[in-house]
Amino acid sequence: MLKKRLIPKLLIKYKFLGNKKRPVLVTTRGFRDEIFVGDPLSQAKIYEAQFADELIILNIDSHPIATDDLMLRLVQRIADEVFMPLTIGGGVRTVEDFQRLVEGGADKVCINTIMFENPQLISKAAHRYGSQCVVASIDFKTDMLGNAYVVRDRGKICTNLNLIDFVQRVVELGAGEILLTDVDRDGYGNGLNFDICRVIASSLTVPVILSGGCGLAQHFVEGFQRGLAEGVASGTFFCFRDQNPMQTRSHIYNAGIAIRLET
Repeated sequence: MLKKRLIPKLLIKYKFLGNKKRPVLVTTRGFRDEIFVGDPLSQAKIYEAQFADELIILNIDSHPIATDDLMLRLVQRIADEVFMPLTIGGGVRTVEDFQRLVEGGADKVCINTIMFENPQLISKAAHRYGSQCVVASIDFKTDMLGNAYVVRDRGKICTNLNLIDFVQRVVELGAGEILLTDVDRDGYGNGLNFDICRVIASSLTVPVILSGGCGLAQHFVEGFQRGLAEGVASGTFFCFRDQNPMQTRSHIYNAGIAIRLET
């Protein structure tokens, strides 16, 4: 039986500290209200020590990765010092960008905006690196009737694309994993949208990682049990709640969910 995955999510922005621009770790609420947390490498080391299963690292400034030396250097530093699977995203535009990130230490590459502009990149990247390397990050909102629609550009633009149809399309193109985020729940800690996740996960043969809304350890349990997610990703929860990944893992295990316990 495949073990469920507990995945801290690190959001990266650039800020000037003194007169030097540096990548810093932030959290968000509703993809807005950015809160400065600290150094991403230090936080990644903490998560490794607390036995997280993998890390998702996303540059939400989305500078084109081909010319983003700051992000490429950060990826290399984390890969050199943190020995756990890394999913990296932000500013990916071409197959060559996949190559840059994989050579820098990424195990998987996460794409979002480019799926709307050049969906065939999914197929090209899957052909070269394998579907398991291609993570489709899909953000969504729901209307008053509970219908879910895909949004883009950090939740600013509603595409009017049906979420289920869009997910199935990117999987057909070759995406090997889906990172599903409810924008309206992001950072608020009121619980995951496990209803939508269950519909998506039950219709796919690829893993779904659910994100957006973790405020309690029980929310992770609901993501796995009720949402049928293969993994749950969270940023704000691990930065500002009392429970670290180790404690959360015990709570999940005690709920009867298959999750890695050994170091």
